[in-house]
Amino acid sequence: MTDVTKNPAWRALAACRNKGTYSLHDLFAEDPRRFQKFCITLPGLHADFSKNLITDESRDLLLALAEESGLRQAREDFFGGEKINLTENRPALHMALRTPTQKPMQAAGEDVTFAVHKTLVNMQSFANAVRNGDWHGHSGEQITDIVNIGIGGSFLGPQFVTEALSAYHHERLTCHYVANVDASDLGRVLKNVSPATTLFVVASKTFTTVETMQNARIAKEWLLAHFNNDQRAVAAHFVAASTNAEAVKAFGIAPENMFPFQDWVGGRYSVWSSIGLSTMLMIGPENFLKFLSGAHEMDDHFRTAPFERNLPVMMALIGIWYRNFMDYAAYAVIPYHTILRRLPAYLQQLDMESNGKSVTRDGQPITAKTSPLIFGEPGTDAQHSFFQWLHQGPDIVPVDFIAALETQYDTPEQRNMLLANLLAQSEALMNGKHNVEEPHRNFAGNRPSTTILLDEISPRSIGMLLAAYEHKIFVQGILWNINSFDQWGVELGKKLALAIEDEIVKGIPGKHDSSTHGLMEYIISKQPGQRKKEAL
Repeated sequence: MTDVTKNPAWRALAACRNKGTYSLHDLFAEDPRRFQKFCITLPGLHADFSKNLITDESRDLLLALAEESGLRQAREDFFGGEKINLTENRPALHMALRTPTQKPMQAAGEDVTFAVHKTLVNMQSFANAVRNGDWHGHSGEQITDIVNIGIGGSFLGPQFVTEALSAYHHERLTCHYVANVDASDLGRVLKNVSPATTLFVVASKTFTTVETMQNARIAKEWLLAHFNNDQRAVAAHFVAASTNAEAVKAFGIAPENMFPFQDWVGGRYSVWSSIGLSTMLMIGPENFLKFLSGAHEMDDHFRTAPFERNLPVMMALIGIWYRNFMDYAAYAVIPYHTILRRLPAYLQQLDMESNGKSVTRDGQPITAKTSPLIFGEPGTDAQHSFFQWLHQGPDIVPVDFIAALETQYDTPEQRNMLLANLLAQSEALMNGKHNVEEPHRNFAGNRPSTTILLDEISPRSIGMLLAAYEHKIFVQGILWNINSFDQWGVELGKKLALAIEDEIVKGIPGKHDSSTHGLMEYIISKQPGQRKKEAL
């Protein structure tokens, strides 16, 4: 069905929402077992949905919507390697990247697991060589610094996982992540590393991504300047994660130092592939395999658990309820650990690039609102910035609180204080505080949240967490009847930028709207060469 809002379950949900307001206080008072009813516990992970504005009725109707939307068959097509990415005519089979060899997955009738594990074995061999000191730079020194050059999923995924698992880092190695073409991004890194001991990982699916290749070329020039333009240095200091062998070879990277992956791996789903090489270098092959294993556990859970006890499905359904029936335009992701600080940015791309769409799978205008705005920062920092707005602002914003019961950095005092702050914030959002005499101190409450507790921050638990969000987004895409696996909205501005850059270089603005034309004239007038002409 093109118009999802015509679904019987969709209409029933709208009617349910129109019955009146929802009071979390009353819902807990009416059902002493509400917490147990709305919790899902998996090995090493506990999710509490009880502080959400849902009832037994709305939950059951949401489950009915999932059934009516064909989620069961869509899930089987997803795992079965069907070409569910319609606009690019290919599957979205990133789950195969974390599937054990004894559980082969197929795409177009072919087992893709063998090729995946061949690359994985080569990655492990290379990572061990770097970590053991057997891989040397061009002058014979061991590697001390790794610079990952990528953008989008080739940057956000590896950066988040590497930071999250900092307790597992190799003691000799430091990893740096570069994405922006702003000169300060790469420049600040090159200023603090040595050419003789630096390894560059160029992470680009096509090896043509403009921002990535610009930074890669600058890094190559920097390296060659140190080694008196000896081209052999490139092979010792550059490796690639890519699908474009010809472009990689033309860049000067040895073919054996290219780690390939498949075209059905989308950028924002690629951290599980060779795009995660920088992470493997930092945490080691054994821990990287545990990261993959945690994600595979979540894959199995998502594929087999009943919808009402299925973590990604329930995350998705509650998000649909808020976006489409409560009309909440945003939600916040608050990880209560600094090492998880990049999780909101990672989920921004994962969710908003996947489901920020306005047409259905068959190209018709969509009648339902899709992906919400996602934002967040680590607690407790965020408590001293935008939490004021969450508590007393006019907009209601659901929150995902995320914390671990244990990290390798904890002291008991810090752990207890951190977890107490998380629980206090979710309780305060729910209950509020009513002070008639001092309205400035009044908190309306009844503001929803989900709390996800990991037993620990480990490679396995981070893998589980990320896979859960991936599958949540897939479910929502099915219920909205959109393609979650293309991203054409990324292309338009990039294409326009190429033409505009050429016009800036030539100093001759082309045909644009008056604003863009005026801004270009101002930029050109301030170019160093132009200022020199004016002085003359």
